[in-house]
Amino acid sequence: MNVQKNQKLAVIDGETLMDARLPKRNFCVETLLPEGISMLGGAPKVGKSWMVLLLALQVAKGEPLWNLPTKQGTVLYLALEDSLSRLQDRLNRLTDEAPASLYFATTAGTIGDELCMQISKFILEHPDTVLVIIDTFQIVRNNGIETSYANDYEEVRELKALADDLKISLLLVHHLRKQGDSYPLNKLSGTTGISGAMDAVFILDRSKRNANCATLFCTGRDIESREIEIQLKKENCEWELKGDSLEEPTLSQPEEITLLIEMMKQLQSFDGGNTELAEKFNSFSGKNISAKALKQLMNKWRYTLEENDVFFTSGRSNGKRYIKTWYLPSAENSDGSDV
Repeated sequence: MNVQKNQKLAVIDGETLMDARLPKRNFCVETLLPEGISMLGGAPKVGKSWMVLLLALQVAKGEPLWNLPTKQGTVLYLALEDSLSRLQDRLNRLTDEAPASLYFATTAGTIGDELCMQISKFILEHPDTVLVIIDTFQIVRNNGIETSYANDYEEVRELKALADDLKISLLLVHHLRKQGDSYPLNKLSGTTGISGAMDAVFILDRSKRNANCATLFCTGRDIESREIEIQLKKENCEWELKGDSLEEPTLSQPEEITLLIEMMKQLQSFDGGNTELAEKFNSFSGKNISAKALKQLMNKWRYTLEENDVFFTSGRSNGKRYIKTWYLPSAENSDGSDV
């Protein structure tokens, strides 16, 4: 990265950052697959390709994956270890109708050569693209460079920059090391530079007791760590959900947010201190939540509040924290000056 002399750092203070209305983190599969770069690792023949094909189908159709909503859009699947005839066979096993918004390619360029340009051109022609799958990562790597943490990290960073710039989910399929490791997320082939650059990492690990069962270990910067138990159905090779360590994914909003929405429907507007708002909320709800905890919840669930027509701004005046909250049905967000 080139930094010009005397160029100042772009900084933001903590108070401003806490109250800033930043873009919402987008997901291709809610709570599971975020926008950005992710990796699915697994041993050969474990069923990775069946899993990503199922993912591609569900996203292209806009149908849930394991009860989790998907963001419908165009999908590009680079199946670089397969032929079109094999892909056709798999599609016929999984579904009776493949959407026209799901595209396949069996050849592609490499990182640092044509790959990023090819993906960019595809998305230019299909601007509603939400997911690109590269199966497998090893095939698109620059095999002419020495394996090291720095080189691994730099290769992935190039793809991450592409995904961030295009605002898509980019999923890389990768193999595991032959040497065993007691911790599944340490099994990815290559150095930790690969996993270190990922927004999310998934490891598909077959059960030793039942060959048709597996655990999907999930971790990432914007997702909660979880273990999803799945089973490969023999009749159509679909990975079927059997259990989830997150019994109730964080799609469901906290009770406090639901109650706050109900309170604001009655109150219509509030303009005062954070402590005063918490007191009103506790009186309304029968809860006993601190002003700090309530404000943290409001910050975290800001977009849910806005989807339910509750808006707020906050800041500091005369050394005290204040919050202005209002209920405005079916209206665009404003600064509340007309309330």
